[in-house]
Amino acid sequence: MSEGYRKFLRMKQLPHVWCPGCGNGMIVKALLEAVGELGLEQDKVVVVSGIGCSGRTPFVLDFNTMHTTHGRALAFATGIKLANPELKVIVIMGDGDASAIGGNHFIHSCRRNLDLTALIFNNGIYGLTGGQLAPTTPTGKRSTTTPTGSIDAPFDLVRLALGAGAGFVARTTSFDHKVMASLMKRAISYRGFAVMDILTSCPTYFGRMNEVAEPYDMVHYLRDTTSAMHDCTCGETDEAEDPVVAGAAALMSTGVFRDEAREDYGTLYGRKVAAAVERQRSAT
Repeated sequence: MSEGYRKFLRMKQLPHVWCPGCGNGMIVKALLEAVGELGLEQDKVVVVSGIGCSGRTPFVLDFNTMHTTHGRALAFATGIKLANPELKVIVIMGDGDASAIGGNHFIHSCRRNLDLTALIFNNGIYGLTGGQLAPTTPTGKRSTTTPTGSIDAPFDLVRLALGAGAGFVARTTSFDHKVMASLMKRAISYRGFAVMDILTSCPTYFGRMNEVAEPYDMVHYLRDTTSAMHDCTCGETDEAEDPVVAGAAALMSTGVFRDEAREDYGTLYGRKVAAAVERQRSAT
């Protein structure tokens, strides 16, 4: 790692707690690169996480950080951003954290369009608590609670975010490091609610349960089950390529699915407050 990015790390907290081969470290590296290349002020960056393997991310980052309760990272982040709109607030969630216990906060954050960046560490399983089935576990894949394979249809977090109204929606993998860092820069720079679904490797649980236990095999699993697409400006995915519609054997598309300029919630809220203050001044 470049010396320029080491200032963003709490070196005393290293080594981190993630398993060998876990893709979370690659995501964190991409995040540091994105923040550094954007030239963001270190004291103006806030990283908020929920519970899960991804929830350990703030421990190693030397920004303003919060490790919050399960599924509630977006609620905490909303309060922070509204209290101090100058801050750049980045929300770290796991796929279970975001779409299970935190699903309601997620869809309403997409709808509301507050200026937050949501990075979802999507390993398709509950890693921290023992490898249970997650809302994103692909059909047919094994977990500790579905030892013969899941019969559930998984959430496609991209389609969920698009349907709920997020203005910026992208998907990438921890295998595609350069693309991941580039997309993070776009997501962080986006004025509004930006969602990145980051497919990442969990060799300890997902991999071990599904015959890709070696880290080398796990990252190639990510490569071989995804397909890059050109940016989609219309905001809709092609159902012929959608893994939920086309079946478990289909490749999952990666890229930018929506990048739509619109007024963010903070701007609209600020305008309302300013108008209310002006009315009060006029009345007195």
